[in-house]
Amino acid sequence: MADETQGGAAPQAANPPSMNMVGQYIRDLSFENPGAPGSIMAGGGNPAFNVSISVAVKKQADDMYAVELTLNAKANREQTILFNVELVYGGLFRLKNIPEAQLSQLLMIECPRLIFPFARQVLASVTQQGGFPPLMMEPVDFAAIYRQNLASLAAKQGAAPQPAPNSEPEKLN
Repeated sequence: MADETQGGAAPQAANPPSMNMVGQYIRDLSFENPGAPGSIMAGGGNPAFNVSISVAVKKQADDMYAVELTLNAKANREQTILFNVELVYGGLFRLKNIPEAQLSQLLMIECPRLIFPFARQVLASVTQQGGFPPLMMEPVDFAAIYRQNLASLAAKQGAAPQPAPNSEPEKLN
């Protein structure tokens, strides 16, 4: 019996979409422990933490993008700074044949989601090496940050925010 799958098979796309992480890097890392060694010996209540995160994308070549997370974390106890850390952690991504409508979401949601665990580990390790318990950031919802940025940009431009293709609608309480 002859193999009949040859003629009935669907043709493969000539240029399928692809995304590859080419590499990861630390572009900037700063850790300040201004009260050391006293800050390690001092007791007291739990410190207050202020943590912020931002995402930046820089096109490197036709299909290469650098996606960088900037993480800032500061710990205070009353008026005393215990530590201040800034980390710029990046990933270099090769994106081929991605439809323009999906490129922004891929760069601002999926790429940061892939590199975040590594940046989180660097932050935890640095704070631990500084003499403090490791700072373990909670997982980040990059899709929510993306939607907030779209809404903010639309408000600045005086237009209603347009939902991105293939995104979930926001739920209002």
